[in-house]
Amino acid sequence: MRSRFVIVAIVALLLVGAVAPSALAQDALGSEGNPIQVYFVPSVEAGVIVSGGEVMAQALEAATGLKFEVFVPTSYAATVEAMCAAPGSSMGFIPAAGYVIANNRCGVEVEAAAVRRGWPVYWAAYIARRDSGIRTFNDLAGKSWAYPDAGSTSGYIFPSVELGLAGIEPGELVEAGSHNNVVTAVYNGEADFGTTFFSPPVGDFGPWSIGDDPEPYDLTVEDSYIGDDGNLYVGNLRILDARANIRETAPDVIDAVKIVRLSAPIPNDTLSFGAEFPAELADQIVDALIAFSETEEWAQSIGSEDFYGWSGLERVSPSLYDIVRSQFDVLGLTEEDVFGN
Repeated sequence: MRSRFVIVAIVALLLVGAVAPSALAQDALGSEGNPIQVYFVPSVEAGVIVSGGEVMAQALEAATGLKFEVFVPTSYAATVEAMCAAPGSSMGFIPAAGYVIANNRCGVEVEAAAVRRGWPVYWAAYIARRDSGIRTFNDLAGKSWAYPDAGSTSGYIFPSVELGLAGIEPGELVEAGSHNNVVTAVYNGEADFGTTFFSPPVGDFGPWSIGDDPEPYDLTVEDSYIGDDGNLYVGNLRILDARANIRETAPDVIDAVKIVRLSAPIPNDTLSFGAEFPAELADQIVDALIAFSETEEWAQSIGSEDFYGWSGLERVSPSLYDIVRSQFDVLGLTEEDVFGN
């Protein structure tokens, strides 16, 4: 019905001479004059997102003939606001909580979600310095808490629910701005504990399963190192949680910062589109991204562990995110509570 209305409206404008055919062609969605707006939340370093996002945009342009423009807003809230302000021309790679808020606010629709090394879910990790004396979940009571952003699903929403249900009240709250900054704050002793994303390590120890130790290794100083490939390892296990993102500035981060516990599983981040985004173009873009995920260039874009670490993506139903909606209900959170506006 939406597409039929748009076509009828355009024809009517042409008949009365209000819009010239050349202007319509010039401003068609995906043209030079009206590129598709691609939004990424600033959960990791903005420079990494911008450069990797441009790799993605070039691949999409080659596959679809459409034009794309990459944006990295300053916060999760700003990302949702930008998508809501451009309902007919925006797409965004936004986490579960951001999608739920955007869907409630302005009808943003999820079309696909991340797959990370075969997992359709990920986790929040509660981290602390190894010398902090923090050993159990209950030890977090009264301790200062660093989190990325109030709109972060793994960094704030899920941990808030779990802390609240356990009757654990943290002390000072430190909004760090990104997952990398959370790890840095804990590493530097600027916060007693933090919450960040977790993906399981990989190696030859066998497949990691839900319920396994998030640190399935015997750690010594000699075991933690940056490999020749530039990645972070403990023994022969590659570390894929947020701690690895600060390895260049803090190569001993694993020696200094531990995982206290993991949260319940969280649905992976989404690829979502504005409420009025043409359905046929959204399908074309999702297909192009699935094909792109099978190329080497994917690892230079959103597939990089320094970016979002997506191994691929798959089409999903909005009902997958009902568990996230329920987290808002448990907390009694509104959009204003999360984003502060």
